[in-house]
Amino acid sequence: MWNIYLRAKEISGCGISGIIHRKGELIPGEMIIKSICCQYERGNGLGAGFAAYGIYPEFKDFYALHVMGQCRESLERVEEFLHKRTYVSFQEPIPTRRVKTIKNPPLFKRYFVRPKFEGEIVEAEDGQSEDDFMVNLVMEINEKISGAYVISSGKNMGVFKGVGFPDEIAEFFRIDEYQAYIWTAHNRFPTNTPGWWGGAHPFTLLDWSIVHNGEISSYGTNKRYLELFGYKCTLLTDTEVVAYILDLLIRRHGLPLELACKVMAPPFWIEIDEMDEEDRELYTALRMVYGGAVLNGPFAILFAYNGGLVGLNDRVKLRPLVVANKGDLYVMGSEEAAIRTILPDPERVWAPKAGEPVIVEMEEATIPNQKSYLKVRPKEEREDALRIGSYPLSLFTSK
Repeated sequence: MWNIYLRAKEISGCGISGIIHRKGELIPGEMIIKSICCQYERGNGLGAGFAAYGIYPEFKDFYALHVMGQCRESLERVEEFLHKRTYVSFQEPIPTRRVKTIKNPPLFKRYFVRPKFEGEIVEAEDGQSEDDFMVNLVMEINEKISGAYVISSGKNMGVFKGVGFPDEIAEFFRIDEYQAYIWTAHNRFPTNTPGWWGGAHPFTLLDWSIVHNGEISSYGTNKRYLELFGYKCTLLTDTEVVAYILDLLIRRHGLPLELACKVMAPPFWIEIDEMDEEDRELYTALRMVYGGAVLNGPFAILFAYNGGLVGLNDRVKLRPLVVANKGDLYVMGSEEAAIRTILPDPERVWAPKAGEPVIVEMEEATIPNQKSYLKVRPKEEREDALRIGSYPLSLFTSK
């Protein structure tokens, strides 16, 4: 009877959890483990993972590369590549434990690096930023070095993921030994993509990390659109495109966070037609310019960065998402049970509306390398690529 119950529940697919403290207090790993394991029946053992922010304070100014290798030779090729292209401050195997149910796992190492530019480290001669350099580096490793994948590449954060149930992956990567000011977690039920170590969630680029319940049915369109901007989708899972879309819209094109969410989960045309003139012009421009970045299909996603956590449903709300807080501690999850198991007496519990993001940012100047994306980025921090067609940048940033 128990197995029949599990098969019936698995169809709902995937569990997600996220925790953030707005004042940067460290949250023990046991909390996120308890929250995601409460959603055990949402997975089938083919994928789980965790993202943690604030875990490398001693290397806070270095990019922390978590690299998965199928064999020692793959990691050796990555190391040779990194020593040519970056300054490697420190490297070590990622600590793991033996878990009976996890057989023949890949090898995992972490490298703390800074870009090796001609002369100064700060900026390349052609104006390429450190972040641009690292994005290109990650794409090149994942595409060209066989058997090796960079699974996270942000500063003072890291991702731990693999094939297994969340309690098994937590035990394997010793998640209980970490403390972080932001956590996200995932329990996977693969639907139309492979269940493999690189395809587990979270997906990342720089300090963006994504966990997702549902299906990105626009994956093919999104993938082709992103390739126009130099992104390479190599991890065989639809969720990968969301991390790259966020990087494109927010870091490179400078859109405020809320507008970037409206690109991914936009109002329907019939809703746009009924808006006042100013809003109608804005959302028409967003739909026209960024049609290739619209996410179709049922989804609930949590994405984090150094300074914030965001929850977002698709525009019809075909997947569940619940949010709660008590003071400065906020918890998001697929089920209210995943919240109450670690926050039994919240001040407020609510379900976000379809397509309406829940954005929780830390108080200003709380953590190292802190970022805020609530406002448009200054011109010197974004590309001029937003000047597309007849739509000027000011149209997107007038709100």
